[in-house]
Amino acid sequence: METLINMNTATKKVKAPGILNLANCKCPRCREGNMFTNSNPYNLKETMKMNAYCPVCGQPFNIEVGFYYGSGYISYALTIAWSVTTFVAWWVLIGFSLRDNQIFYWLGFNSLSLVALQPYLMRVSRTGWLAFFVRFDPNWRVNPVIKNERVNDAVENMS
Repeated sequence: METLINMNTATKKVKAPGILNLANCKCPRCREGNMFTNSNPYNLKETMKMNAYCPVCGQPFNIEVGFYYGSGYISYALTIAWSVTTFVAWWVLIGFSLRDNQIFYWLGFNSLSLVALQPYLMRVSRTGWLAFFVRFDPNWRVNPVIKNERVNDAVENMS
């Protein structure tokens, strides 16, 4: 999908980035700003620390209290997709039989790979969940950010 942007009487074509671009954990509105304070998902103390706003376009990342509980649905879908992918790859490359324990080796491999991928999958799930509600805006430089009405700063960081 291409969009025309008028910038100082010069027209520039902008191609909307694909949804897979969200795997980089970038802002869904501008697809340029980082959603997380630390770009390394394996720094476990800071894995889920998010910027309050996009550093590029100013999009707030917390739309309402408890917003990211829904990212569990995306995380579940991603783990199922990963498990099916590893199952098919194991079946094609190594194979399964009723006479050996290959299924248990696959279960072990799949479990360990899911544990290793979990910090990254959690970040991608949050990015994908936010992308359901905040669409890519090719004119983000000129369009104002939509302010949220349901954010309660008093209960924001309560544990």
